[in-house]
Amino acid sequence: MTFCVTTPIYYINGEPHIGHAYASTAADILARFNRLDGQQVHFSTGTDEHGIKVARSAEKSGMEVHAFSDFMSMKFREMSELMNISYDDFIRTTEPRHIKSAQKLWSMIEKDIYKSKYSGWYDPRDEVFVSEDEIVNGLAPSGGKVEWMEEESYFFKLSSYQDKLLEYYNSHPDFIAPQSRRNEVISFVKSGLKDLCISRSKFNWGIDVPNSIGHVMYVWIDALANYLTTFGFPDNMSIAEQKMKECIHIVGKEILRFHAVYWPAFLMSAGISLPKRIFAHGWWTSNGQKMSKSIGNVIDPKSMVNKYGVDCIRYFMMKEVKFGEDGDFSEEALKKRISYDLANDLGNLVQRVLAFIQKREGKFIADYNFSEACSELFNHSRNLINKLRPLINKQDLNGALNVIWDLISESNKFVNDVKPWELSRTQNSELDSVLTVLCESIRAIAFGIDPFMPNTAKKIFDFMNIKGKLFSEINENFQTQIFPHSYPLFPREK
Repeated sequence: MTFCVTTPIYYINGEPHIGHAYASTAADILARFNRLDGQQVHFSTGTDEHGIKVARSAEKSGMEVHAFSDFMSMKFREMSELMNISYDDFIRTTEPRHIKSAQKLWSMIEKDIYKSKYSGWYDPRDEVFVSEDEIVNGLAPSGGKVEWMEEESYFFKLSSYQDKLLEYYNSHPDFIAPQSRRNEVISFVKSGLKDLCISRSKFNWGIDVPNSIGHVMYVWIDALANYLTTFGFPDNMSIAEQKMKECIHIVGKEILRFHAVYWPAFLMSAGISLPKRIFAHGWWTSNGQKMSKSIGNVIDPKSMVNKYGVDCIRYFMMKEVKFGEDGDFSEEALKKRISYDLANDLGNLVQRVLAFIQKREGKFIADYNFSEACSELFNHSRNLINKLRPLINKQDLNGALNVIWDLISESNKFVNDVKPWELSRTQNSELDSVLTVLCESIRAIAFGIDPFMPNTAKKIFDFMNIKGKLFSEINENFQTQIFPHSYPLFPREK
């Protein structure tokens, strides 16, 4: 079976920020965990490059729109590399394969499309028409200024899918997560769906509507079709269909409506299976304030990674807040997490156990004749992945880290209680068992943190001569061996 996960494709009218890094990291953790669990994984990310906002941003920058798209898309690819995102496919909506895919999707839903004239308020920020009752002081719900638009457009019969969507939500209670977001979507759909304007004729930076001169696709049909494109649609329809069924879309809560209402309706119309789940994460504030360029408090992932290291940033984002809720990014809180959780808890455990082995010239003598205390920690270590799996499967990333840190705390307490430094003077045979169970614990912890902090996990694997790449290999007993020299995982600031 294939596990599929996607990030939203990022709109290139602005620079990458911490919200983009957050979504990509969450999806990456899911992909890495499932690879370690022996699954075939398809993980896609990319950039959304059409629409009036991009055309205007290119004009403002003084660049030709194609060159602007290339330049900005590369910035998001660089962000993925910076955050150590292990994507399998980076999709751009300006690629020929995607244009072919989007136009095929249009042809498959054509029975639900008609042409009419539209007059109404348009929100360029979200590239969507808004109703009068959604506008407050001339601003759309996104905060963008609305513009009056009148043009001939194609419409999708979204209203005819209201009951079908509600029925699907009811029969698939895990389709939208977390629960609070599911409730919001159901309330929106119950309030009544209107037909959706799905083409534009006032500008030409978009994918041409098939067999229609002067119309380009509404950017959200174009953007949402990327998920099919990355699965090989339309050339490999059956494979794309199967992957879509297993797919988890990670999106920001601000674009949940497009993914949980419009996208399922398009797929229903096309006769294509819906994704397994749409998970909407929350927003980050900065030191308690909404991030804003004018205030100057936008968090730049590059500066944070350069200062603290990518694993520390990945850990902080997933530990600081329950995935799906809003969170606050403060450098002070980040420093505390690095000092207490990473250096004191994890780093100290690894360093003092492996340093103790180094005092024995690095020779590790495995002994599985455990006492009761050793057996308890050993069993907890061997059961770690079984505890993590259901949490990862419901995208409870914060909960998964809490389980890992429970084992770290238990292991540190075990060291303090057993006092191996005293055993070294009197009970060398018992010491071998104590060090064996501690190494088993550290190995399990390293596998557990691997999806979250892959660089840190690799350091631990190297310290301990661990070659295993799958969770299934955790339960293989250690053999007597020499451990290479270790060094602090998280050096303290001087």
